[in-house]
Amino acid sequence: MTEQVYACIDGSVSTRAVCDYAAWASQRLSTSLILLHVLDKESYPVAADYSGNIGLGSQEQLLKQLAALDEERAKLAIQHGLHMLEAARERVKNDGVANAGCMQRHGDLVDCIAEQQSDMRVLVMGKQGAGETHPGRQVGTHLESVIRTLHRPILVSTGTFKAPERVLFAFDGSQTSRKGIERLVSSPLLTGLQIDILLVGADTVEHKEQVKWAASTLTAAGFRVPGTAIRAGEVDEVIQHYCQQEKIDLLVMGAYGHSRIRQFLVGSTTTSMITKSAIPLLILR
Repeated sequence: MTEQVYACIDGSVSTRAVCDYAAWASQRLSTSLILLHVLDKESYPVAADYSGNIGLGSQEQLLKQLAALDEERAKLAIQHGLHMLEAARERVKNDGVANAGCMQRHGDLVDCIAEQQSDMRVLVMGKQGAGETHPGRQVGTHLESVIRTLHRPILVSTGTFKAPERVLFAFDGSQTSRKGIERLVSSPLLTGLQIDILLVGADTVEHKEQVKWAASTLTAAGFRVPGTAIRAGEVDEVIQHYCQQEKIDLLVMGAYGHSRIRQFLVGSTTTSMITKSAIPLLILR
């Protein structure tokens, strides 16, 4: 089965950017696009069955009314989700992707995404914006779990869409980071773009050799590498400063690598890191 780009649609303000980045990735990879909407089981539980509660007198009618309300709420949620998917399909069509597929599921978001993993090439998700409280907008709160569970690249969109031109690879010299470089080489997703290499750490001979390997591997594959750097400091601060200074459009890093990068990406700092980032993030697994 051909691997496809999947885009999580949740109806939040980030949905438009998710659609645009997913359309961009789909066209770069020359593969089809699936728009996925999940009715989270915690926010939209399956309608309760009160049929076993009989002989309760006046309470029995109340239970029947509650069951009817649950059923109606579930139907409305499904209908609303289908409308969102149609609007998303129209947006990606305007972006140049015709005949995008639509998929609606009910259950745990992470489980639903994991079930599609074998058919997935890249997953595009949006970060949860500050102040987002709508019960259906659960993508941001589950992002870390998705990163830990999924073994596919994840593109986290932010703000409004801008076609990436200059990319930063946050390289740490680990085996995971090296595999990330090799994945970029073997994929058309970032072909033709400028890719900077940044290693956060001490300016040692070992680190210089690691950065040299990354740059030469990309250059040999036809990528343009306008800049390489080794900078000491706190990982998040150094990376964010470099992105701003060099006008980076897309940040790329591995999900599990050197401990300092890991601290930046996973664990309790994941949500705050994504919230701070003003540019999209491509997480390689």
